[in-house]
Amino acid sequence: MQLAPHLHRIGNDIVAAYLVDTDEGVTVIDAGLPGHWSELRAELAAMGRSVGDVRGLVLTHGDSDHIGFAERLRSEHDVPVHIHEADAARARGEVKADNSWGPMKLGPTAGFMAYGMRKGMLRSKPLKEVVTVRDGQVLDLPGAPRIIGMPGHSPGSVAVHVPVAGAVFVGDALTTRHVLTGRQGPQPAPFTDDPAEALASLRRIEDLPVQWLLPGHGAPWSGGVTEAVRAIRAAAPQA
Repeated sequence: MQLAPHLHRIGNDIVAAYLVDTDEGVTVIDAGLPGHWSELRAELAAMGRSVGDVRGLVLTHGDSDHIGFAERLRSEHDVPVHIHEADAARARGEVKADNSWGPMKLGPTAGFMAYGMRKGMLRSKPLKEVVTVRDGQVLDLPGAPRIIGMPGHSPGSVAVHVPVAGAVFVGDALTTRHVLTGRQGPQPAPFTDDPAEALASLRRIEDLPVQWLLPGHGAPWSGGVTEAVRAIRAAAPQA
């Protein structure tokens, strides 16, 4: 689905990944679930592109519902996979997340798990090789994505700012649809290692002049980053 010039989404409001399309090629942001591979190829074809036009994949963090087709893209098509150095071991499957599920409702939780199973969440393969990145780094990839450290959900969670797309991709630094409760709108994400640190990290993006705030779970948000951060702080348990 095209959201705007240079900007496409695959998946849905349960789990999403994104494509940045420029004259230099395509940058993929997050890799969703293994079953999103066919959607990636279909979206690229609709753009007049192919997997051969993908110059790099940037992961917002190393969880299984974000690395889905990453190893396939890397091993079969020689596409480098970039991730913050603090989450590299997580993406390689060497360490596991240490978090709690938090509040949930039966219907939305069952829906999330069922969708994940259909899309192969349990078949997400750890990365065998990654390219590590750091806070503030601008990558030599289409769209010149800039890495913004957002620790909290995981130690190496990042946002990815792509000015040409008017977008910041935030992974699970926040959500606009809580996959366990079904609640809509900007709010803290579940499965977060350190909720207080995640909340504090929002200051890193709240003044970004972008149209699109794009989470890994939930609808794209175009109501302004400042307003989204205000809503998240209001929704946080300590607020």
